[in-house]
Amino acid sequence: MSAVHSTRMLILGSGPAGLSAAIYGARAGLSPIVVQGLQPGGQLTITTDVENYPGFRDVIQGPWLMEEMQAQAEHVGTQMMWDTIVEVDLSERPFRLKGDGGALYVCDTLVIATGAQAKWLGVPGELELGGKGVSACATCDGFFFRGKKIAVIGGGNTAVEEALYMTNHSHDVTLIHRRDSLRAEKILQDRLFAHHGITPLWNKAVERFIGDDQTGLVAIELKDTKTGALSVLEVDGGFVAIGHHPATELFAGQLELDEGYIKVVPGTSKTSIPGVFACGDVMDKIYRQAVTAAGTGCMAALDAERFLQEQDFPVKEEAEAVAAE
Repeated sequence: MSAVHSTRMLILGSGPAGLSAAIYGARAGLSPIVVQGLQPGGQLTITTDVENYPGFRDVIQGPWLMEEMQAQAEHVGTQMMWDTIVEVDLSERPFRLKGDGGALYVCDTLVIATGAQAKWLGVPGELELGGKGVSACATCDGFFFRGKKIAVIGGGNTAVEEALYMTNHSHDVTLIHRRDSLRAEKILQDRLFAHHGITPLWNKAVERFIGDDQTGLVAIELKDTKTGALSVLEVDGGFVAIGHHPATELFAGQLELDEGYIKVVPGTSKTSIPGVFACGDVMDKIYRQAVTAAGTGCMAALDAERFLQEQDFPVKEEAEAVAAE
């Protein structure tokens, strides 16, 4: 018989949002369960230097920060589960979710913190030079490229915003786009074209990132999308800004989405289903920072706690009935 786990608060995802929700939920006596998912610890586990998370005067390591957050969550009463949810039924409360090993999770409230992944180009050198000159977050890593030559790849709002942001650190920013016009909003385009520190490079597609473990990124090989001619642009940093993919496939058709992100009531973590809350990058398509994810994780736990104060769902009786089936 497959295991049945019941809880007042089930949290999907173990990045800053999920673990912050767990810390607050545990301190409220809700004995939360965190299902860690495919990438325990979230995106920070593949991030090396972290310099913008409050509370640390020196640069810290992303994996270390997530280990500490998990230890804190467990210390105050969170149960961590090494599992991945493959089925979700939000049609009635208590909610039912099934793990890939067959385990059933029954919960009064559900906090979704499954995050979002940056979209990558999939070209040679991109993976190998990740964190060594290649990044998908200028706000996160731009500080490390002060006074250096930067390239931003993309043509939408994200790319233009990242290029404008990077002018705070560099006077030599190149925006690489595979077409001859941008998809970004006109007001952003106007700002970009008026900025003397940004040079648009049209009709160019990235063929590969050039560098090695010792020197990091040194150049980007480009292909002209009209002529096919190859060229090399020497850079110190390359920022891929072609969008993000929120992990919301399980909730399509059950929760209201906005461009793939879970839609929440403004100023809260409340979704379109009472008792279901969303936090972190899975609902945030603007900021996408570890500290904002942690903040919305706190919001989700507080929203869930207040929701439970007004409800009385017999999750234990439900779990016992399911186990007896």
